[in-house]
Amino acid sequence: MPRYFFNTRIGSDLIQDTEGEDLRDPDQAWETARALIRQLLQEEGEQASLLTAVLEVTDEAGEIVLEFPFSEALIVPPDVNQTRH
Repeated sequence: MPRYFFNTRIGSDLIQDTEGEDLRDPDQAWETARALIRQLLQEEGEQASLLTAVLEVTDEAGEIVLEFPFSEALIVPPDVNQTRH
């Protein structure tokens, strides 16, 4: 399984993930990134700067495979079943 690293960029600062996580593919990395961002926003939500942060997901070679803005993690994906009233 490929290993993906979830680095957080806030402005010019980069907080590197040195451990990474073994995931089956980039789709699972996207799902993991979204869950991680939502958890961070829930735990650290009082820090307004987090809404401008970006999660940079890289592969083992250090290539960026996904850039996920924290603000986009708040949007419900269109394929999620929603109850309509």
